[in-house]
Amino acid sequence: MAGAPASIPQQIFWLLILSMPVACVARTVVFEEVFREPREFCRRQCRDCQAFLLRKFFYLFTCEYCFSHYVAAGFVALTDFKLLLSDWRGYVISIFATVIVANTYLNLYARLRVDITQAKVETRRLETALEGQTATDDRKDV
Repeated sequence: MAGAPASIPQQIFWLLILSMPVACVARTVVFEEVFREPREFCRRQCRDCQAFLLRKFFYLFTCEYCFSHYVAAGFVALTDFKLLLSDWRGYVISIFATVIVANTYLNLYARLRVDITQAKVETRRLETALEGQTATDDRKDV
């Protein structure tokens, strides 16, 4: 986004798009199996470490919301994305705006997963009921 300042619609577009990989990286590190061992190490450290700053540092890798701030800062620096203002304040605004949009995406994704899981449970329940009814009907035919 270097060069002339982007228009507000372009900035909003960048905000919405840039928040997607931020949400993806934050969720992957904090929840997915591929990072389980480092995450468990960080949980132990944030629980057992004596030094306050080290406990807080390790906590960052166990909290999706906290970690998303650092991921957002990294992506904003990587893309040179500024929101509303073309100086350093534009970076600050863009980091926090990216965090809130990314966390909105994460909440929507979590809700979608709950809905999908609920639909799967309901489908299994119906399939089991139909199988039971079919077995009962088959016994009646004999």
